[in-house]
Amino acid sequence: MQYPEPIAKLIEGFMKLPGIGPKTASRLAFFVLDMKEDDVLDFAKALVNAKRQLTYCSECHHITDIDPCRICEDKARDRSVICVVQESKDVIAMEKMKDYHGLYHVLHGAISPMDGIGPEDIKVPELLKRLQNDEIQEIIIATNPTIEGEATAMYISRLVKPTGIKVTRIAHGLPVGGDLEYADEVTLSKAMEGRREL
Repeated sequence: MQYPEPIAKLIEGFMKLPGIGPKTASRLAFFVLDMKEDDVLDFAKALVNAKRQLTYCSECHHITDIDPCRICEDKARDRSVICVVQESKDVIAMEKMKDYHGLYHVLHGAISPMDGIGPEDIKVPELLKRLQNDEIQEIIIATNPTIEGEATAMYISRLVKPTGIKVTRIAHGLPVGGDLEYADEVTLSKAMEGRREL
């Protein structure tokens, strides 16, 4: 049996989200149909506002509603250290541990030749431009402990080391093949403490 077109389109919309298959999409669509109209409108408004009002920080490329972002604007942060992460959600994960007080640089991906993603396709050139600032003394590479994350870390390390800036990598307190966003604060804190120079 085919669904009426409005439900079918709603299911299709949910299936575009990562990890959502046809069954989950169908369950979510019918859940939305059972919601109060005001709640549905608030949900729809939140989606539209998130898309329209959020942008990327011109300095660190973290998702933000102001430019530069609140982290880059914070004068209390240690401006001699930049933590390089793959995605904005990794910044959120790092901030949860409350032990790191430096700046960030979001790459928006990792080098993956198999997927046709090279250094020029992520924010590596922008990182190198930021490193021209004499204040910066250390780069902490906190890419995911995957093949792509490791390749990205090694590539950045080779580019940065000749400049004399210290390059460290967070320790592998994180499971190999895992993502930063799913790690708990203690694991992230231990990984940060055990970072080593590349």
